Amino acid sequence: MSGHFRHAMPYGAELVDDGRTRFRLWAPDIGELRLQLDDDRVQPMRALDDGWHEGLCTAPPGTRYRYLLPDGLRVPDPASRLQQAGDVHGASVVVDPCGYAWRHARWSGRPWHQAVIYELHAGACGGFRGVQAMLPRLHALGITAVELMPIAQFPGTRNWGYDGVLPFAPAAAYGTPDELKALVDAAHGLGLMMILDVVYNHFGPDGNYLGQYAAPFFRTDGAPTPWGAAIDVAQPQVGDFFVHNALYWLEEFRFDGLRLDAVHALHNPAWLLSLAARVRAATGERQVHLILENEGNQAHLLGARCFDAQWNDDFHNALHVLLTGERAGYYGAYADDPLAKLVRCLAEGFAWQGEPMRGKPRGEPSSALLPLRFVDFLQNHDQIGNRALGERLTTLADPLRLEAAYALLLLTPMVPLLFMGEEWGSRTPFLFFADYPSEELRRAVREGRRKEFAEFGVVDGLPDPQAPSTFERSRPDPREASSPAGAARLTLIRLLLAQRRQWLGPRLGRARPLGAQAIGTQALRARWQMDELQLHVYCNLGEREVAVDAKATPDARWLHGGAPAIAALAEGRLAPASTLVYLETSA
Repeated sequence: MSGHFRHAMPYGAELVDDGRTRFRLWAPDIGELRLQLDDDRVQPMRALDDGWHEGLCTAPPGTRYRYLLPDGLRVPDPASRLQQAGDVHGASVVVDPCGYAWRHARWSGRPWHQAVIYELHAGACGGFRGVQAMLPRLHALGITAVELMPIAQFPGTRNWGYDGVLPFAPAAAYGTPDELKALVDAAHGLGLMMILDVVYNHFGPDGNYLGQYAAPFFRTDGAPTPWGAAIDVAQPQVGDFFVHNALYWLEEFRFDGLRLDAVHALHNPAWLLSLAARVRAATGERQVHLILENEGNQAHLLGARCFDAQWNDDFHNALHVLLTGERAGYYGAYADDPLAKLVRCLAEGFAWQGEPMRGKPRGEPSSALLPLRFVDFLQNHDQIGNRALGERLTTLADPLRLEAAYALLLLTPMVPLLFMGEEWGSRTPFLFFADYPSEELRRAVREGRRKEFAEFGVVDGLPDPQAPSTFERSRPDPREASSPAGAARLTLIRLLLAQRRQWLGPRLGRARPLGAQAIGTQALRARWQMDELQLHVYCNLGEREVAVDAKATPDARWLHGGAPAIAALAEGRLAPASTLVYLETSA
């Protein structure tokens, strides 16, 4: 198999033959478009049907270029493959996508049931090279998939990633495209999958020029999003732009999967299904995985030939309320009997399956879906970083109850996700940070966050997102792992993942829920059928012992639980702050 990979695109700059490049831009709002190259050559582009403009000229790799609008505005290529020369407002660069020689070109992926996901921010981890240096440690821990928060080029030198405006260009602050390919290549050499978080629901507030020449990129029917007008993926040229983006990362950079951010803001589930179908058709026998973030809980989007799974915020929100007692903001919807909502997640997937939430119906029935259709987590970038002070659960919850929650997360059949530093119980915050060049935009972001967190009762002491120190404080500190508490947490996570790999892993693809029940107000029991075995989980997140009716057979295989807690269970008592897990043969 060739060690060079390229995704052919109808957008942007495509090398045609020796020294010549074809340039193509969809600009339906203008009749004439010119191409400006870095040697001051300016040439008209040919207007094609349906708003396309095309030019062909001598432009070898490394050539800088921009598109010149009739009013004199010079704009970068929205499909630029390479980091910009001069940030998001600068020139784009012609690149040879086949310049990198892949060492593990035969890698074809791993099955979804083996997924244990580790989410991280590339910038906070030292860029693409820094992440590559982490891979052996993550592999040894038991991680099987590394998920990068968005890496599309953004304004400034630091950003969460959700302000990208050039979705095909890896952020220059993190490294070169070849360094990103080397990261993916090295992961494959260790047997690790690489997943990329992509944003198709909005562009960032600085550096997006599409409205200057392609107004139909955005909907005009008032479809609401937190970031302005919704992107109109129903337009063929717009929908194809993002389909090609997905295929670009999967084919040219060899990512094993994509996590699509906040797809509810697209208001177009039909397009999502078409994207999934086109990805499946193009990637063939490779094991490529597609994951959704979707507040709509649209169960019909999840399945073997659709999307592999969805981030399950319901699981997190209910569990967070149980662990912390917080009720402010969106946690308020879970504050009324959070245990019942957690129990429903374990038994049926979503807690909200069409019932009203804050006055509006939310969700679809999900009980027929496999447990693997749900990605569960205690923390992620949103659930930490969207807090005013970026606190992690380590600083908010009792350590023993938190350990019980990790056993529930890692020894149940849903796909687990850990956030960077979580494996050693990191106490460093993960804050919202950015580097907007416009002072007006900086002020608007500060004011917006003050209003947002007023709902949570936080008004004073908000870190400034623009301050370099806010970003530096958000870097995980590996030295914490050598502390007694850090070493203990690492040992726990490593043991739980080893048990998951050995005992659950071979059976996860066929796991079926057998129900879950509340035991009091903070404890539960759940069961799953796994081939000839049944998985039993008892979890008490409270501070008091509860009575249970439990009779494990003598040949039960215990996956987690201390000897005193196991003995107590046999006597009908579930110890506080404990999770007990065992397998036994079906009767």
